[in-house]
Amino acid sequence: MRKTFNAATVSSRELAGALERTTISRRGLLGGVLSASAVFGLAACGGGSGTVPGKQNSVAGGGGAEAYKGPNVELAFWNGLTGGDGPVMRKIISRFNDEHANIKVSMTAIAWADYFQKLPATVSNGKAPDIGLMHNSDLATNAARQVISPLDDVAKALNLTKDDFSSIAWDGGLYQGKRYGIPLDIHPAGLFYNKNVMAKAGLDPNKPPTTGAELLAMLDKLKAAGVQGWWVSPLTVNDPVISGTLVYQYGGKMVNDDGLTVGWGDEPGVKAITFLKDLVDKGYSPANAGAGSDFVSFSNDKSAFFLGGPWNTTPLSAIKKLSYGAVPVPNIGGTQATWAGSHQFVLPRQIKPDENKAIASRVFVNWISQQSLNWADAGMVPARNQVRDSAGFKQKGLVNQFAKELDYIHFVPPIPGVADVDAEWVTATSNAMLGKQPIAQALSEGAQRANKILAANKKKYG
Repeated sequence: MRKTFNAATVSSRELAGALERTTISRRGLLGGVLSASAVFGLAACGGGSGTVPGKQNSVAGGGGAEAYKGPNVELAFWNGLTGGDGPVMRKIISRFNDEHANIKVSMTAIAWADYFQKLPATVSNGKAPDIGLMHNSDLATNAARQVISPLDDVAKALNLTKDDFSSIAWDGGLYQGKRYGIPLDIHPAGLFYNKNVMAKAGLDPNKPPTTGAELLAMLDKLKAAGVQGWWVSPLTVNDPVISGTLVYQYGGKMVNDDGLTVGWGDEPGVKAITFLKDLVDKGYSPANAGAGSDFVSFSNDKSAFFLGGPWNTTPLSAIKKLSYGAVPVPNIGGTQATWAGSHQFVLPRQIKPDENKAIASRVFVNWISQQSLNWADAGMVPARNQVRDSAGFKQKGLVNQFAKELDYIHFVPPIPGVADVDAEWVTATSNAMLGKQPIAQALSEGAQRANKILAANKKKYG
């Protein structure tokens, strides 16, 4: 988890947020490509600045391992937490501020699409925030474009190693052998099930499907009871939480590890989209389901299932009449796999670094990483092993279901511009779902265009 945000490409959780379901619009998957003017601005300001792009700068204060003892500082923390996860983060920050009299952190939440447009511009004009949050899928692009600074000093000072974190999240903070992100969480896809709807169809509401066969059998029983059990929309199946998870299960990848080709242009992608289209063609979903309808129908007790990320637990739990649960994604395609992402702390590059702020920023990142148990209240799986293994995490409810998937989650590879191919996936899946092209043709042609983009990016970034 890019391109300019628009109604045709927004993900289901973003549309649901637009429909006044607090939260969901958390990733802004299709927003965030840095504008050309911003990139040129960054290149232009490289010389004569107070920091050398891509070079590790020595910072006093033990990289955040030691307490900050300097004068009062105010730190700006930018992120895209505009949904139900935002209030959770603000509560954590408030606690940090209470415990650190000489540091005040102010959080600004900006829709992810806008965030990735604004951040490089603020770096180029010397007004960058002190701390940022970024998805693993965006980190390499912003590192290559010199928007963020290396954090090797933080990891070294805190004695952080891969053994302290989920290995995939730890590696997700690397680009070209340097650390640019300190992992906060992992957020995999899961299957949400509506207990009220299941019970009305004669299904046991306490026995959700754990296999693809069980899921399809339940959809048949729901259909017989007059319930369309899983609503899908041609406008939002492009969300990697949904279709990406199925591509992985059918043996493909959204982008192959070499970063030169996509892995959805042939059989895995065809099978994934065929499964989703069959939900419509076989009457498990309305033919005219709108964008965001999976979440909305589920929350209104009109459907039984949908694939979504753990951030959905916050808004769903706020609906008092709703009785629901979540489990790991059933094995639909033959391979136990699921899409996942990770939030990573980053430090935007400063044209005129302030050493006091640099130290205080690292203290904040260190502290909040250690306090990530509280971040699980937003539905996110903590990246730190020690936090996940704690008794406190076991009391955090449904997020524990998502933590069960960590052994088989998938990230896109850490290559600059990896999200530039998203538009081709959106076009291909839309054409296939709407019947404008045969599924195999739509995906094959889309993959050819996507591969050209990846090849061009390879030349651009090296």
